[in-house]
Order: sequence, then structure tokens, then C-alpha cells
Amino acid sequence: MTILDTIVQGVLLGGLYALFAAGLSLVFGIMRLVNLAHGDLIVLAAFLILVLVNGLGLNPFLAVLIVMPLMFIAGYALQAVLLNRTLGKDVLPPLLVTFGLSIVLQNALLEGFSADSRRISAGALETASINLGAVTIGLMPLMAFLSAVAVIVGLNLLIYRTALGRAFRATSDDPVTAGLMGIRPRQVFAVATGLAMAVVAIAALYLGTRANFDPTAGPARLIYAFEAVIIGGLGSLWGTLAGGVILGVAQTLGAAVNPEWQILSGHLAFLAVLLIRPRGLFPRAVD
Repeated sequence: MTILDTIVQGVLLGGLYALFAAGLSLVFGIMRLVNLAHGDLIVLAAFLILVLVNGLGLNPFLAVLIVMPLMFIAGYALQAVLLNRTLGKDVLPPLLVTFGLSIVLQNALLEGFSADSRRISAGALETASINLGAVTIGLMPLMAFLSAVAVIVGLNLLIYRTALGRAFRATSDDPVTAGLMGIRPRQVFAVATGLAMAVVAIAALYLGTRANFDPTAGPARLIYAFEAVIIGGLGSLWGTLAGGVILGVAQTLGAAVNPEWQILSGHLAFLAVLLIRPRGLFPRAVD
């Protein structure tokens, strides 16, 4: 494997990490909430897609179109019923509640699906690739990266070009003043979490088709998502994509030297960025 091919594979892997992180970045940017159950929600969505694919024989790309609205509803309800009650100046209650939610989700999935490792079959797409000579690009990794770019573009257009986006930004800047202007912050927060969960469903599709997963796989995905968000800068969606790419390239370069160094190399890149830019590469102003 040439160095160019290694870097390209890292960039494509970074697209997957950006998908993991996009919903987390959106929620933090709007309501300053860190969801420790984010990785487990990705795994939950992957199991929902798996059920539709194996139970009904649906194509996984059709199944995700069904799971996305289901995850939106689940995210909206979760925020409206539970997480809105924890929001305030103290950051500890949301952390404790989402940590508890993470444990509940993992145990519920273990009860429902056992500890066996699963994978979502994508047929011929799993092995399809584009040969460019020195570089071979897998079709599924390429689709994951393009999906990440599309999600980031779509979220940015939503935030900066629509009335809902203006409500997001106003509520993020000052919930009290936004409320005086007729915006209902708690409803805005619920919609934001619903959108984040819809993005989670897309991330779950590529998680399940590119790698095995089991009910306890969530925390590892949460770490990758956190690292991508923090490298890019808290609240910055394009920064999240850049953070995912940096993490992915670091891992593939480390694996090229020694396969055992793959995960460690990503963590070292994360620490190196924090040493140079403690607030990430493209931070938003945070009060």
C-alpha cells in the first residue's frame, strides 16, 4: 500500500467518523449538551436497520429511510420528555442522565439481540471498488464520505438559510431573549435532537455495513465522535468533518507502520491537536 493510498483510505474513514460526530456537534452547538449515550443510539439505529433488512428483506438503503423518521421521533421525545428537564447552568445533570441512558440502552440491546456480533449485508457493494492505479477506492467508504459531506452541507443550509435555523441560532445565543421573541426554546431543542438522531441513522447504516457491531459497541463510537468534534472545534460542523478526516488519516498511517498502532495513532493525533489548539481547529465562540 502506497502512502497516497493510505492517506486516501484515511480520508474516507474520516467521513465515517464525521457521520458519527455530526449529530453530537449539532446538539452541542445549539444547547451545549454532551450526550454520553450518542454512541449507543448509533448502535440502536444499526440494530433497527438490521431488523428491517433481515426481517422484511429490505435493502439497507431503503431501511434507513424508514429508520430515520423513527429516530427523529425518538430523539424529539427523548429531549422533550427527559433531557429538557436536565438543562441549566450545571452541566452535571445531563451527563449523569445520558450516562444512565447509555447503560439502559446497552442492557436492553443485550437482552434483545444477545452479545453476538452482527453485520448488515449490503450485497455486492461491500466489495465493489474503483481502481485508480496507485489508489483503490472502496465504493462503500466513498459513499460514507460523500454522505458525510452531504449531511454537513445540509445541516449548514438548514442552520443559515431557513427560519428553523434562525431559531436554532437565536436559541443557542440567548434562550431567554429568544423566548421573548416568540420562540419556544424547549421545542427548538427537541427538534434539534430529533435531527441529530436522523443523522445518527445514516451513521448507523455505514457502521453496520462496513464493520461488525454488537450491543456494547457504542462507547467506542462515542470516543471517535468526541475526538472528531473536539479536534474540529466544539459546535463547528465543517470542523467536525475536518476532525474526522484527521482522525482517520492518523489511524491509517499508524496501521501502515504497525497494525497494532491504528487506534493509538488516532488518540495521539487528538492529543497533539489539543496541545497546539486546546479549543480545536475551528472553534465557535462559546459563552
